Amino acid sequence: MHISELSDKTGVSLRSLRYYEEKELLRPARSSNAYRQYAESDIERVRLIQMYFGLGLTVKEILSFFECAFDDSPKRDCLPNAIEVGRKKLDEITRQMEQLQQAKGHLEQSIARWERILREGDGGA
Repeated sequence: MHISELSDKTGVSLRSLRYYEEKELLRPARSSNAYRQYAESDIERVRLIQMYFGLGLTVKEILSFFECAFDDSPKRDCLPNAIEVGRKKLDEITRQMEQLQQAKGHLEQSIARWERILREGDGGA
């Protein structure tokens, strides 16, 4: 598929897709007329790139994951780094989830209190 099709299927801009190629996150084949040719598997790859960027990973960290994740037989030497980066990111996500749970609980309590005030009045205001 051409770059415009990949953009349509993923919702990612042409500019971003070109940037991913420049950083070697995507490696499309080139046709005889030099057009980029993307595989169906690149759709999932772009979605993963977007997810990893959304989680705050750098290009270098994403590349280290892709060396392991997209090779049929991952290179053993890439695994320790990918595991380290992955564990650090998992720890960060766990902390963020805990903070979100606390924020959720606080908001639920506040909203319930505010709704009660609206129903019953606050006794003096």
